[in-house]
Amino acid sequence: MVEQLFRKQQVVGSNPILGSMKIILVLAGGAIGTLARFYTSSVAQKYVSNGFPIGTLMVNLIGSFIIGLLWGLLENHQSTQLRTFLFVGILGGFTTFSAYSIETLNLFRDGNLRLAVSNILLNNILGILLALSGLALAKVIR
Repeated sequence: MVEQLFRKQQVVGSNPILGSMKIILVLAGGAIGTLARFYTSSVAQKYVSNGFPIGTLMVNLIGSFIIGLLWGLLENHQSTQLRTFLFVGILGGFTTFSAYSIETLNLFRDGNLRLAVSNILLNNILGILLALSGLALAKVIR
């Protein structure tokens, strides 16, 4: 997906105005996504006290659904700027693979094998299923 976003950038990459615009779009989208992740994760984590990283799981699952939905809705949309803003900026800032990774390692380290394996399975299986669901919904909407 990221390769597809930047494939067209090579054509316009020599134009400093368009290159600067992509940087601004990524920065703005990243700020929005990061704030949304912080809020969503914080709210979700308040309701779970067993040490399971539910906040990270929630943002990853929500992000998976949204990326599937938007990918399907924007499948034929030609604006690389919009795709850059949404996919690289907002969703890149919103989803948290690095947090998922370290939280899973910490669960293993602390001897919480059941929670660690649950985290791996839930993030990956549900994430893919939700991305597929978002894509299917987009096809219904279009």
